[in-house]
Amino acid sequence: MPLTLYNTLGRKIEPFNPVHEGKVGFYGCGPTVYNYAHIGNLRAYVTHDILVRALRRFGYKVTHVMNVTDVGHLSGDDDTGDDKMLKSAEERGKSVMEIAAFYTEAFFNDIKLLGIQKPNIVCKATEHIGDIIALIKRIEAAGFTYSAGGNLYFDIAKFPYYGELSGRRFDEHKTLARAELDNNKRNQGDFVLWFTKSKFENQALTWDSPWGRGYPGWHIECSAMSMRYLGEQFDIHAGGIDHIQIHHTNETAQSEAATGRHPWVKYWVHNEFLVLDKEKMSKSTGSFITLKNLIDMGFDPLDYRCFLLGGHYRNQIKFSVDSLKSAQNTRKSLLSTLRAIAAKAGITTEETAGMETGKGNAHLESFNLALEDDLNTPRALSSLWALLKDNNIPPKDVLAAAFDMDKVLGLDLAGGTFKKDAALNSVDETEINTLITERAAAKAAKDFLRADEIRQSLKERGIILEDNPKGTSWRYGE
Repeated sequence: MPLTLYNTLGRKIEPFNPVHEGKVGFYGCGPTVYNYAHIGNLRAYVTHDILVRALRRFGYKVTHVMNVTDVGHLSGDDDTGDDKMLKSAEERGKSVMEIAAFYTEAFFNDIKLLGIQKPNIVCKATEHIGDIIALIKRIEAAGFTYSAGGNLYFDIAKFPYYGELSGRRFDEHKTLARAELDNNKRNQGDFVLWFTKSKFENQALTWDSPWGRGYPGWHIECSAMSMRYLGEQFDIHAGGIDHIQIHHTNETAQSEAATGRHPWVKYWVHNEFLVLDKEKMSKSTGSFITLKNLIDMGFDPLDYRCFLLGGHYRNQIKFSVDSLKSAQNTRKSLLSTLRAIAAKAGITTEETAGMETGKGNAHLESFNLALEDDLNTPRALSSLWALLKDNNIPPKDVLAAAFDMDKVLGLDLAGGTFKKDAALNSVDETEINTLITERAAAKAAKDFLRADEIRQSLKERGIILEDNPKGTSWRYGE
């Protein structure tokens, strides 16, 4: 079965066929570095990481590009609201570039903790102003712009395919200018390519341009940088679903206006929201949780990654501490089971280089099929558990296959299995049998609380007790 992905552009799952055989150009929307990323933001980057890892697993050479927005992003994607970078700098008494440097470092520290592989290319908007100006010139020469009030706008009325990605008709964007906060716009859907005049006095970062000294709009940045590194047509553009209606729709319009309407992006991949009590996590409302918050609560960042893998990227996930604890227990059980299997195999270090997956290949095939089915990570995790519970496979084969699966899952299973931490070492059979005997005695004495405590403590270490007429047996598993 070939890899299939849900393409927002066609609104259906499609076989993946790259522009150039064996190669993939991938652009993932990066952060606007005015504050810490919240865990809802970070869901997108875990999704991107799984996709890139899966593509490489299936033999593609991937060039992964991520932008960093450090200028031009207003709080409203439609050119309304405050300048995010400027507002953050003023609130903290720092320069805009100091704010950008601090939160850029914080972001990349977060993604490292989450096991996310750093993109091949990270590009900052402030370092690509020349590329941005050059692209705007092309759009202007093609006749898709107008100047008003000192700013240069993209005229969506001149681009007949506007809204193809979002599914909204042009007339849904067509509103009288007086109804728009920016009275220079001909239509509400028009957007700024270059600001020379705006409501912000003493704009911190400005550059000379053919349209006057100013700064770029947010949407044009992604088009310019993606084309700089991936060319005028590439394979995959990814981001959150909140970008579909405006940001990605505007990116498409300006890019294809510049290049003559040949398709800019073949596949659009969008992840759903992470929600708190049925409400999207948002920095503007203050209802957001950072990765550091989770760490301070006693969670490992990989517990959160495991939590995300338990839901399909196109499904909304409701976050709660209890659900994260469940994911934490799942990861603990995985590691406990793997430690026990490693002990059976007599393996004490990460000596997996020469190990063969052997009889684990059937489960690997199931795992691969799950990934090929639009990155179905819940099914992929089920394949991993099925492998670990299969007593017909030699322990060495199980370890090799599990660690091979983890090349995509990114849960550091090999590192966690052999971690030098006495608290994480698997129980030996003598200890298990001693606890089973103690539990039986507790039940006979009607001390059911103690009996339940023993069962739960073993479960958390990956040991499942099963009562039967002949007594109590145990197995490794969830």
